Amino acid sequence: MRLLIPALLTAFVAISAHAEKFKLDPAHTNVQFQVPHLVVSKVKGHFTKFDGSFDFDEKSMKLDNVMVTIQADSLNTNEADRDKHLRSPDFFDVTKYPTLTFKGTKVNYDNNKPHEIEGDLTIHGVTKKVKLEIDYKGAVTDPWNNRRVAFELEGKVNRKDFGLKWNKAMEAGGFVVGDDVKIEIEGEAIAAAAAPKK
Repeated sequence: MRLLIPALLTAFVAISAHAEKFKLDPAHTNVQFQVPHLVVSKVKGHFTKFDGSFDFDEKSMKLDNVMVTIQADSLNTNEADRDKHLRSPDFFDVTKYPTLTFKGTKVNYDNNKPHEIEGDLTIHGVTKKVKLEIDYKGAVTDPWNNRRVAFELEGKVNRKDFGLKWNKAMEAGGFVVGDDVKIEIEGEAIAAAAAPKK
């Protein structure tokens, strides 16, 4: 038994050593959302300030410790008055709730590739379980010797589940803002231990 425990620990360390810590590269990552508007169209927006990290083993394709933090006041829908309203207590109330967070709790795999991630999404001070589909695009070493991985995430949430309930009825029927919000993340992440860019 005295010999077995150290051997098991050594094996565990050897297996875990292949996983690298990756951090989102803001210059090559888009955090976007899309919501129905006036029944017949959609409003698209994105956040410009965020950070995130995860552990990833390129050989085993194991993904773990996913954490993303978004600055709520960095939202941008390309319309200043609308953005001001979205930052107000009617919606995100960014003064009281300055961040949105996602913490991964489980990763589901398909053909040994990450296919879906389950986690806790916190918006407006409310935390709900959500699922996001993962499309892993691959890994590459850039010209500056930085190891990078690329991916796309997609999912849907109901804004009212997070207390974002403001709306107005239209005379012709329906409401100004739809309830279902589509989340899309197109990103690159860089190995935390990679050499800095030149």
